[in-house]
Amino acid sequence: MGVTQHGRTHRLDLADPTLREWTCTVLHADAEQGIVLDRSAFYPGGGGQPPDHGVLLWQGVQTRIVGTRKGDDPYLIPAEGDPLPPVGTAVVGAVEDERRTRLMRTHSGLHVLCGVVFRDFGALVTGNSMEPGEARMDFNLPEVPPDFKSRIEELVNAEVAADRSVATRVLPRTEALALPDIIRTQSNLIPPDEQEVRIVDIVGLDVQADGGTHVASTAQIGKVQVVKVESKGRANRRVRVRLVD
Repeated sequence: MGVTQHGRTHRLDLADPTLREWTCTVLHADAEQGIVLDRSAFYPGGGGQPPDHGVLLWQGVQTRIVGTRKGDDPYLIPAEGDPLPPVGTAVVGAVEDERRTRLMRTHSGLHVLCGVVFRDFGALVTGNSMEPGEARMDFNLPEVPPDFKSRIEELVNAEVAADRSVATRVLPRTEALALPDIIRTQSNLIPPDEQEVRIVDIVGLDVQADGGTHVASTAQIGKVQVVKVESKGRANRRVRVRLVD
């Protein structure tokens, strides 16, 4: 599994996260296993970001895609009862724009949150999850000041308003791991056999290894609300956030 190639599938989602429609060919189709494409812009899920939804269009037929199962290839999961395009069929793939865009905004918002908490409190991430427009991130943070919730919200939105560029690049593993503080999770989640590492850089705030899709600048995230800060153990704090449209 690589940064631009996953088994037989060339991944378009990371090369251009704004791509929503493309042409491709079916390499495998099975109602139980799923559908494998030679080229795909469907984000398969990972790092807390859920998989994309969308459709495949072929010969006047539509197959809805409701998720992805990762294996040697990314297997797209068709909606129950939808027809399967035969192997060798040329299809048009289309990602559901609203869901993907909100996930990109949410994911980039979490990176801003992570950058602010690491910069100002020195805390590492212990877990996270997200859905379109809302998310939570857990930090190894034994003590927090009484105004932590309002302070974090103010700091995060200041970084969003700063319109910082969000850039990505791919580095050899040894070069990436030599970057200071590149791993922002308490444990290193990069697979040991992965020889390339994708880096997401919110310029001037946060640089870390990440395999998800992101907006091009922090201003595209929109306003972030810190909904709740919870204690999840003696040293663990959970910060719940949502986008305010």
